[in-house]
Amino acid sequence: MISATQTEGAPSPASLLLEEIDPLAPQREAAMFYGLFLRGHSPDTLRRDIDVPRKLLDKLLKRHRNELAVQARLQRAYYFRKQVLAIFEELVTRERIKERVH
Repeated sequence: MISATQTEGAPSPASLLLEEIDPLAPQREAAMFYGLFLRGHSPDTLRRDIDVPRKLLDKLLKRHRNELAVQARLQRAYYFRKQVLAIFEELVTRERIKERVH
């Protein structure tokens, strides 16, 4: 049943909260990009897709300088993407080492 504050298809507040505190979310996202890498996608292209340049974050923070909640979400998204990128880099490095050994 959809509550009066929700629209059909919109995530519930509980699911949004779980998404924010899910410690495995960066690993899941990195695994998705790693799967694309294993299917032949360029690691450099995938890195660009994952990464959020600091310059872009600064521009968005400046645009929303009076909206603290928006700034907090932008910061979380930025650090999340950096975590995903670091995990992806580790997976790609391990795959390349594994290829050299075999």
